[in-house]
Amino acid sequence: MKMLRPFTRVVFPAVLALLMPTPLMQTSMADITATKHNLSVSGPGTVRASTETQICIFCHAPHNSTPSAPLWNRRDPGSNYIPYSSSTAHANPGQPNGASLSCLSCHDGTIALGDLVSRSSPVPLAGGVSTLPVGTSNLGTDLSDDHPVSFSYTSTLSAQHAGELVDPALLVGKVRLDTSGRMQCTACHDPHDNINGKFLVMANTESALCVTCHLKNGWSTSSHRLSSSTWNGSGLNPWLHTSATTVSGNACENCHRPHSAGGRKWLLNYQTEETNCFTCHNGNVASKNIETEFTAKPSIHPVALNTGVHDAAEPSVVPTRHVECADCHNSHATNSSTGALPGSLAGVRGISISGTDVGQITSEYQLCFRCHADSTSKPAPRTTRQIAQTNTRLEFDTINPSYHPVAGPGKNTNVPSLLSPWTITSVMKCSDCHNNNAGPGAGGNVPKGPHGSTYAPLLERNYVTVDNTPESASNYALCYKCHNRSTLLSDTHPFKDHGKHITEYRTPCNVCHDPHGISATQGNSTNNSKLINFDTSVVTPTTGGVLKFVSTGTSHGSCYLTCHGATHNPRSY
Repeated sequence: MKMLRPFTRVVFPAVLALLMPTPLMQTSMADITATKHNLSVSGPGTVRASTETQICIFCHAPHNSTPSAPLWNRRDPGSNYIPYSSSTAHANPGQPNGASLSCLSCHDGTIALGDLVSRSSPVPLAGGVSTLPVGTSNLGTDLSDDHPVSFSYTSTLSAQHAGELVDPALLVGKVRLDTSGRMQCTACHDPHDNINGKFLVMANTESALCVTCHLKNGWSTSSHRLSSSTWNGSGLNPWLHTSATTVSGNACENCHRPHSAGGRKWLLNYQTEETNCFTCHNGNVASKNIETEFTAKPSIHPVALNTGVHDAAEPSVVPTRHVECADCHNSHATNSSTGALPGSLAGVRGISISGTDVGQITSEYQLCFRCHADSTSKPAPRTTRQIAQTNTRLEFDTINPSYHPVAGPGKNTNVPSLLSPWTITSVMKCSDCHNNNAGPGAGGNVPKGPHGSTYAPLLERNYVTVDNTPESASNYALCYKCHNRSTLLSDTHPFKDHGKHITEYRTPCNVCHDPHGISATQGNSTNNSKLINFDTSVVTPTTGGVLKFVSTGTSHGSCYLTCHGATHNPRSY
């Protein structure tokens, strides 16, 4: 009996016609020929076959392929993958499937590139290469540092992201979901066409690809979208994985990396949170060197103290003591606008004076209250006060007997020492006292804000609190910023012995006055007006055990205390 040729080698005319290149196939072939996905001997990459001339065979085979479309010629990796996860993700990626699993049959580095279903033995590659070499293209089986794939991208998912994720019904352009409505590698990558680089379906200049799906609140006016700043060539290259040369050109990729990200939870370039900011905000891209504020000054917000503690999904009241740049700045919304609330604080969360969550702050103090109000594990007060309080929200509450006017105008209607433009109806900001030690009027490239200062605790100017300090414009510069020094020291001051206490007895302002305020839950207007809250390391009770100030009217009062060896029992003014 005459033996038939193996079926795989029989080519019937009709089948041959079907396999003849169509215009679309010719285009795909032309596109892939000059790319690294051409693993044949004619391929342009360093990873290629030693003798194999067929191009498509490394992914597709007309016969003896797997049941998977489109005529897939590679084996299922069979790996157990670690999917992406984060506290802010509503999607729940499981094990890769569909097109993503097909991509991983090469890109997880576990299967030989020449191991094809249609071949009885692997196709040899030049140089003894087997699997995909270690590098950015080899994703491994740990996908927790890569953009999530193989999850259902639904309208419900879009709604859960509060308008920051495009509804899938609008994805009708080059970014497409698979036929099951799932996000796969092929939503961003076209394996046959590398015209945009990295086999992207569209150029990602100014993050055009990213914003096809992601629409972060405030992004349209953000400095990270609009800035034309470039890198000056000093220090670390901030854009190692991109070709764009401006902040606006890199956009999302100033901070994020879709594959092999250093900071896995939010696909950040670096695991150490502040490094993502300092690569630009060190004077080499942004004009102001914020990094030096944290590294060269003794009093700082300690952003380098913790790594991995901050969580974007944490409540507004910070539960575990830490501070990162992202606690105070929303990188998607921050902008260059000026005003009562600067653009650098746009889109950040806070806590109101009543203790409720504020989705987007309207006053600076609401941001400060996230950590310095109701949070636990705050440090002890710097001064041993008669009334101890570390909750700044309670200290600045406008129902208090006295307070510096941060959340509203103050209560004292007689403050003759105020310097213009301050009046008794003025409202101030936390940063009027807590700021860079150069001061907000320094101008130039000096950063503003409580990043770092030579004066503790993060004070804009000197404020000495040590007893027996000689009076000088420098030692009490912070007070004299708003209060007229001559008036405070004058014999004609309503409290005529005020100057004597400061100059002759060398009693610092801090000994009698608590600069934030006295909570209504602890003090009263009779004993704690005018910010009176004694430093008990200097002021002690009388021999009868009494320690108090009693207000007896405007510019009048009595003290019951012992100070510098002198007993006031009482001393009236």
